[in-house]
This record gives sequence, structure tokens and C-alpha cells, in this order.
Amino acid sequence: MCRVLKIARAGYYAWLHAPESQRTKEDKRLLQLIRSSYDASYGIYGYRRITLDLRELGESCSKNRVHRIMKANDIAAVRGYKRHKSYGYGRPSIVMPNHLNREFTVVAPDKAWVTDITYIRTWQGWLYLAIVLDLYSRKVVGWSMKPTLAKDIVLDALLMAIWRRRPPESVIIHSDQGSQYSSGDWQKFCQRNNLIPSMSRRGNCWDNAVAESFFSSLKKERIKKRIYKTRELARADVFDYIEMFYNRIRRHTHLGGMSPEVFEAASK
Repeated sequence: MCRVLKIARAGYYAWLHAPESQRTKEDKRLLQLIRSSYDASYGIYGYRRITLDLRELGESCSKNRVHRIMKANDIAAVRGYKRHKSYGYGRPSIVMPNHLNREFTVVAPDKAWVTDITYIRTWQGWLYLAIVLDLYSRKVVGWSMKPTLAKDIVLDALLMAIWRRRPPESVIIHSDQGSQYSSGDWQKFCQRNNLIPSMSRRGNCWDNAVAESFFSSLKKERIKKRIYKTRELARADVFDYIEMFYNRIRRHTHLGGMSPEVFEAASK
């Protein structure tokens, strides 16, 4: 080997048995912390959010170093879905005015909420999820899961939000033009609870982009295209994602890298 490389035998063996550099040892130590942060996020954190986790632990490493270590060890965040080709197009609303008008950044809690419905596949059939999300902190303040799309699903989610938040003033509640949101019961409930209904243009996902973004995160970070064996298993997993991870732990770039609950606590 030494003859092939044309180096001195003594130099070769000195290199072979040389101790690891301090930087290599430090990278190995950081790798363990990076894996812990990655696993705790269910594999969805990239190097930016993991760097924030490490800094909370008192580490002073740069995001470029974290990126290099992750790349060298094949650690990558879960990738998202492509948008549908018709995303962003729609006709003007003909039910309720669009009071929100894509003003997704608000200055205080309980000024504007968004709501929407999605579906989750199980071997027992669909499980439908309705959520109410506060635009200030991106926190899910109300939710409901049912096996059908009856109008009760959106009313139950909104009722949970009212009970939890008890808003002292009127709140804009923005939705699409689904039949559940244009029903007489929805309008009456909003009127009784000092809520101002607002609706997207028909078929226009951009008008309710924050709710759409939450569902995209749920499906790429937790559901990952699987089909649950039962509705109860799906319900338990979605509950864990919303209440135990998303609201309490998941970092949001919109919130300066904080979770919704930490952001709300810090702003009081």
C-alpha cells in the first residue's frame, strides 16, 4: 500500500492510528442531538428548525454546520405535496362577503379564525376532520371528527373554539362556500355567538390558504398517505398530532420558530 501511494511507511501508520480531530468528535456529538430533534418532530424538521432546537439546548452551532451533518448522514425532512394545477382559481363568492380578504396576519388573538374540512382514509370508510384555527398564533382552537359530512361537524368544531377561547369581542370566522358553512344553522350560530362569517370565492384555495396549509402539514407530517385500519385509530393519531405535537411543540417559521402555545404565552 505504501509503495502504491508513494508515501513513507511510518507516515502511513501514523495517519492510520491518528486520533479523531476535535471537530470530528464534536460533529458526532451534535449528530446525536440532531437525531433526537429529528425523531421528536416525527421526521418533519429540516436543518433550520433543528438548529433552533439545538440553540434552545445551549448549542452555538450554525445552521450551515447542522445542514452539513444532516446531509452527510442522509437525514432529510419529509417533503410536501405538489399543488393541484387549478390551485388559486375560483369564482367570486355569492354567499357571504370575504371580510378576511387574505389578511392572514393579525395583531392579537381571537380577531380572525379560519375553518375548513378535510378527509382521512380508513378501511372502515372516510373520517372527516373539521378545524378552527386562530390566525394570530396558528393554533388549532377547535376541531371535530365524524364519519359523515353532516353540518354538526363544523358546528361542533366552532363550539369547541368558543368554549376554549371565550372571545370578548366579535371574531371573523372565514370558510369556503361548502354547504355546511352556508346553512341556516351556521349563520344562526355565528349570529348568537358574535361571530362574523366570511367566505372565500368558490373553489379558490388561496382565500383560505392557512387552513389548507394546516391540512397539508397534517397529511405530509403524520398521515403520510397511509390508510388507517379503523376510524378510532385515525382519530387517536390526529388528536395526538393536533393537541400533543402541532399546538404544543411544532415550530412555525411564521411565529419566529416558536410553537403556537409558546408564541401565545410569550405575547401575554
